[in-house]
Amino acid sequence: MRLPKVAQDRAPLDRASAGDALQTVETSVKGKWRHVPALHVNGYAIVAKGGWLRRAVIHDEEWLETALGDPEACIERLKGRAGRALKTDIFTFAQRVPDTAPKFPYMRELESIAVCHVTTFRDWWEALPQESRKNARRAQKRGVAVSVRELDDEFVRGIVEVNNDSPVRQGVPFVHHGKTHEQVWKDQSSWLKQSDFICAYLGDELVGFLKLVYGRDTASVLQLLPKASRYDVRPTNALIAKAVERCAEKGIPYFIYGHYSYGNQGATSLMEFKARNGFKEMFVPRYYVPLTLRGRLGLAVGLHHELVGRLPRSAVRLGVAIRSRWYDSRLSSGRCSSTSERPKS
Repeated sequence: MRLPKVAQDRAPLDRASAGDALQTVETSVKGKWRHVPALHVNGYAIVAKGGWLRRAVIHDEEWLETALGDPEACIERLKGRAGRALKTDIFTFAQRVPDTAPKFPYMRELESIAVCHVTTFRDWWEALPQESRKNARRAQKRGVAVSVRELDDEFVRGIVEVNNDSPVRQGVPFVHHGKTHEQVWKDQSSWLKQSDFICAYLGDELVGFLKLVYGRDTASVLQLLPKASRYDVRPTNALIAKAVERCAEKGIPYFIYGHYSYGNQGATSLMEFKARNGFKEMFVPRYYVPLTLRGRLGLAVGLHHELVGRLPRSAVRLGVAIRSRWYDSRLSSGRCSSTSERPKS
């Protein structure tokens, strides 16, 4: 039986009132949806994040079709009565690929983005290392079929199975593990008009999917989730290849897979995977504008970075390893996992 659809394209804002009053926006926090206060400026929703040093950020900034073009309007509103109700100290926003030259006079830092410059599928394929081409061919030889499909009940049932395949992903509890059919439908219902779902099947079994969100000149990975127990059929390589093919068909030159490097973590297995599949590091300016005295002081001493960004690289790696082993030990008391079921951290 078909479930009632939640909003097919969730509007950026649920407007509670007009004028200068704060509104609300629905956002997912650690896999759970909730409404949070938001300031609406020229079609953008600005929400607050952080603890002692609170940051005003553009809600879902990386999935919007265009970057913020008038930061002064946002800064003015944030310093006004409604903006002060958010209780933020810093306003931060970034330019978008491929716009890498700084455009604004505020304090800025370079943000690392993983970008695959797509011309034709053949150019991308021929530039790949032999190992990556071998893995993509291996998926095909082992029976993996990749296609683009719409969100429907059958597909959602497949996603539920993929979510429940492993309770841990990348060394931490997987927030989507154990979700119901209705919850998964809600999770996947955002940005539908500007998205593609690329699915990898082994027979009738969904062994992985990739949600691709399109901007003006970009296509960005919102979620890439292979079935951990089907690692041997290499669904991830097949999904990436299909996404590149899709970008080439649509004439989209920039395929984005999140950040290239994360804080002080250094080289990771995820970074290596991106590099092997044609992604390169591109830097875009991220701006920081103080709104309060606390914000100015925080920026001066570097408190706008999370703790992991201020720790030495060796300490970050040690912490990641300890965290992964701790979660693995918690799970091992309840069930046994083969090596192929444990995602790399």
